[in-house]
Amino acid sequence: MGENPAKNHYAQLNQGEENEMEIFGYKTQSCRRALCIAGSILSCGALLLLFYWKPEWDVWANCIRCSLEEADIVLLRTTDEFRIYSRKTVTWISVSALIKSRSDYPAAAEEDSIFSKAIVKPSLQVKSIQVQKIRYVWNIYAKQFQKVGALEDHHACSAIHAKFGSGLTCYEQNVRRVICGPNTIDVPVIPIWKLLIKEVLNPFYVFQLFSVCLWFAEDYMEYATAIIIMSLLSIFLTVYDLRQQSVKLHRLVESHNNIMVTVCRNKEGFQELESHHLVPGDMLVLKDSKTLLPCDAILISGQCIVNESMLTGESIPVTKTHLPQADNFKPWRMHCAEDYKKHVLFCGTEVIQTKADDRGFVKAVVLRTGFNTAKGDLVRSILYPKPMNFKLYRDALWFLMCLIAFAAIGMIYAVCVFALNGEEAGEVVKKALDVITIAVPPALPAALTTGIIYTQRRLKKKGIFCISPQRINMCGQLNLICFDKTGTLTEDGLDLWGLLPSERNCFQDIHSFPADHSLPWGPVFRAMAVCHSLIVWEGKIQGDPLDVKMFEATNWVIDDSSGHQIEGQGSTHATVVRPGPKASSAPVEGVTILHQFPFSSALQRMSVIAQEIGGEQQVFTKGAPEMVAMLCRAETGDNIQTAVTVAKNAGMISPTNRVILVEANKIPGSFSASITWKPLEENKPEGYGSLEDDSQTERRIRLTLGSGQYHFAMSGQSYQIVAQHFRHLLPKLLLNGTVFARMSPGQKSSLVEEFQKLNYIVGMCGDGANDCGALKVAHAGISLSEQEASVASPFTSRTPSIACVPELIREGRAALVTSFCMFKYMALYSTIQYLGVLLLYWQLNSFGNYQFLFQDLAITTVIGVTMSFTGAYPKLVPYRPPSQLISPPLLLSVVLNILFSLSMQIFGFVVVQEQPWYSKTDIHSACLSVNNHMENSSSVSSLELHGMRDGALGLMDNGYKSYENTTVWLLSTINCLIVALVFSKGKPFRQPIYTNYVFIVVLIGQLGICLFLVFADIDDLYSKMDLVCTPTTWRISMVIMLAVTLAVSFLVEEAVIENRPLWLLLKKTFRYHSKSHYKTLQQVLEQDSAWPPLNETFFSDSVAISIQGNMGGHSNPTFDSNEDTL
Repeated sequence: MGENPAKNHYAQLNQGEENEMEIFGYKTQSCRRALCIAGSILSCGALLLLFYWKPEWDVWANCIRCSLEEADIVLLRTTDEFRIYSRKTVTWISVSALIKSRSDYPAAAEEDSIFSKAIVKPSLQVKSIQVQKIRYVWNIYAKQFQKVGALEDHHACSAIHAKFGSGLTCYEQNVRRVICGPNTIDVPVIPIWKLLIKEVLNPFYVFQLFSVCLWFAEDYMEYATAIIIMSLLSIFLTVYDLRQQSVKLHRLVESHNNIMVTVCRNKEGFQELESHHLVPGDMLVLKDSKTLLPCDAILISGQCIVNESMLTGESIPVTKTHLPQADNFKPWRMHCAEDYKKHVLFCGTEVIQTKADDRGFVKAVVLRTGFNTAKGDLVRSILYPKPMNFKLYRDALWFLMCLIAFAAIGMIYAVCVFALNGEEAGEVVKKALDVITIAVPPALPAALTTGIIYTQRRLKKKGIFCISPQRINMCGQLNLICFDKTGTLTEDGLDLWGLLPSERNCFQDIHSFPADHSLPWGPVFRAMAVCHSLIVWEGKIQGDPLDVKMFEATNWVIDDSSGHQIEGQGSTHATVVRPGPKASSAPVEGVTILHQFPFSSALQRMSVIAQEIGGEQQVFTKGAPEMVAMLCRAETGDNIQTAVTVAKNAGMISPTNRVILVEANKIPGSFSASITWKPLEENKPEGYGSLEDDSQTERRIRLTLGSGQYHFAMSGQSYQIVAQHFRHLLPKLLLNGTVFARMSPGQKSSLVEEFQKLNYIVGMCGDGANDCGALKVAHAGISLSEQEASVASPFTSRTPSIACVPELIREGRAALVTSFCMFKYMALYSTIQYLGVLLLYWQLNSFGNYQFLFQDLAITTVIGVTMSFTGAYPKLVPYRPPSQLISPPLLLSVVLNILFSLSMQIFGFVVVQEQPWYSKTDIHSACLSVNNHMENSSSVSSLELHGMRDGALGLMDNGYKSYENTTVWLLSTINCLIVALVFSKGKPFRQPIYTNYVFIVVLIGQLGICLFLVFADIDDLYSKMDLVCTPTTWRISMVIMLAVTLAVSFLVEEAVIENRPLWLLLKKTFRYHSKSHYKTLQQVLEQDSAWPPLNETFFSDSVAISIQGNMGGHSNPTFDSNEDTL
């Protein structure tokens, strides 16, 4: 049953946001509910278990569709490719106790707020649901669920000052508190019993429980007990790990939940209260002492210096300024554009310094509370991580489905054979169900998990920590890594080499640092001394490293004491810079910084208003070269050259490759934009870089481009414009895009997602500062910071070096190959055992319990644990391991080895019956003494083999003993060792198998025991293992069969399956092409002689024109094409 969105039954939650969901309304129906309860009882809880796994089935079975307004149950479905369902119960919040006594409700501050629009009258209740820790209430006017716990976005700057500048009344605060809930990021420590139940209800453990019950019914006690012990151990280890994570996360956030704060109450003055009582709209008063912020808040008066390292990873203090009282109707965030964050104090950050204005207080309006805050969003990203779409796990389900189908065939065969031979119905059912537990190995998930655990331990030893172990296998498929430049590819430290002053539109002589003579007093010196956001914190100058170096070069000092007398303004808090002891003489006593305009990412500059003590006021500005160039009308160097140089030094761009600068700009006065491609020339001694324009160079570049040896470089601004106006060109640019300079955090996340849309498996390595979003959305995010901001990153490196990236790729590839080896081995082990049992079923026989136990426990379990010990190969090869289980090489390997095993077992099964000493009824005819033979033959021959388990000889022979059983069991057992050895792949992704000493010792030991069982003539041992004595010649024959199987299997695996050139040749012969978008696009561009265009400009609403006369006109070949056709 699916969802058909009908009127009022369906809506979208968080539309356009990362956690967008579809929501459907349902109403519980009594008769349906009663039927489901009856079904649960009759099925002994199986129906409840099914509903637990599939919540949508629960809702569809118990409820009927209705409008969201009438719903008491809602069904949520994610809008991503996974379309995951979840079920939520609608709850009602009563506010009658607060409102009945108030005739003037709603108050002025509440008229247009969700708090007044959510109250249903006359019951005075609010309808709500809670999804991923966020509360949503039903807006009775808009007929939709809306998020509460945050101030509405529609408020203008002036409205925030007017409505909330005096604080909420006590009554308004109480209503909001009841509807929003407490201002806490509450992550309770999950009780162990809950974790246990959740783990035990995993489908894997439910299947194990079914298997164990069946084994106990068949008196297969030993292995059933062993599986129970291993499963319990696995469950307890998992629960312990989850519990530790829960405790760690709880401790991370609990400190922010109980902080004493001062709020301003409308008409009631200041009030001290605990932070969990705060609601959106409350007025916070910030004091001089250090304060840990318990919520997100908008600064509306004064100025703050904030340490945001807990959220951003940057240890640089950030200056926050108050929200302007702009008199317009624009929402405050739209008015402030990209710079709205400079007015917002974020939860979890620390206010280290406050500066009051002439109104005397530093005030902030509570913007968001609880899990709606920046800190809460970070915690939610840990609690509800983005699911992965990895081919390995999708293929694993198909793999299991195939095994189940395989088992179904065996079940039908077993039923037919035993039923036709008159076996009891109960015995037939047990034998048929037994086939499932043989064909579908219950130990498969545990065996796969061990490989991941070992890899995680190896990474931990190398200082790389992982909070999402499932992503380790994903690292083995990475084919594109994005590196943050600043602080990741480059070092944090820097020194001031020199200064290049500019006067009268000309560059002057370079002033080097350190120098014998100081920088002369002048505009440049004054700018270096005052144009910054530096503060004195804990006795040290703190701020942007470049600002610090520039200021230190002046040898001046910061006097940050309060109460400086400023002419015409009386006494106010200001920062004064003065000449230090080592400073050269200056004509002024000092300079007062009257007002700072912190760096704006939208304006790409910062400014200060300063005044020389006793002198005039002046304005100083500094910023991005291109922005200052626009203001000063001067020529400057190209700042993207720095990023290109770093890329070349890092080896991302080969010295022989060309770099093409992509510049996109909006056309002033219109809605269109332009995009230009310019070849960037190498640095020359006489300049900072230039653009090539001669025709000879043009031809030389064309030859280079024809071979695909080129790289695109663009700025964040150009990337944004391309994404908006030239969407059809973006995939082409990304294909050869190497340098993306000056990217904002949002643009970095967008870039990673765009690469993922091209089917790249993307890794992201950054310092956890302004790239947290990109680290989260990447398939494998690697943070080089241990700050709180980077906890949402799947991987964290203790060593702040990009050396962790190849290490992670190596281990990821090894883990992925190990997973494939385990899949192949477990598939072959179960199939070998399955074929052997089905062969013996033909004679109404099977393996004995100790025979099963030996194969399952002594062979497979031990191999499953030790096979994964093999480490990663130290050298990276320029190709990846296969990503699919259902791939031709892997399928061929499994199928061929199944055929080899089937051939060997059938051969042994048939040939043993042709031996002269073979007897179907006398199992001692081959090699026992005459006396023993005569003593036992008469009694044995009087019984049919399948009936012996109930006879008088039950103690001596349980009915499993036969020459076929002995032959097939010995062949299949040693065959399990053969496939374990053959499938233990070493180079090029894992170390050679002989380096896994434990595994080699285990294999040798197991082989020795098996050969001992083949050649030993110990009656008690043979009786216990349900084996019979055979002539030595037959035992040697079995060893020869096994040797031939080993040789053939090994030869095929090495010469065919692992023969990479052979598979590449087959791909070429059959013209196989990858279905990945980026591969398809590569093939298209290789055939396009006009790509990439050089020295040309395209417009978003017209054909392209050439900016170089000798190249002629050129139309954009993809302008009219749809993006989907690329």
